[in-house]
Amino acid sequence: PNFLVLDEPTNHLDMATREMLVAALHNFDGTMLFVSHDRHFLAALSTRVLELTPEGVHQYGGGYLEYVARSGHEAPGLRS
Repeated sequence: PNFLVLDEPTNHLDMATREMLVAALHNFDGTMLFVSHDRHFLAALSTRVLELTPEGVHQYGGGYLEYVARSGHEAPGLRS
């Protein structure tokens, strides 16, 4: 059983390197726990979202896009 922990893995990466990282992680055989504000990274790799709040931990099945649809929250970042 492989377990990989990543904290903001796409910070300071250019677009090409970020895409290579996402592609490599798609092939990872194990469990990943990651924290990221990169919406593309979250949407590409997440299968479950854990939201930590003062009330406790809330678990959302599905990926990041499902989390946004159900919770109304999204990662902070650039907004149009």
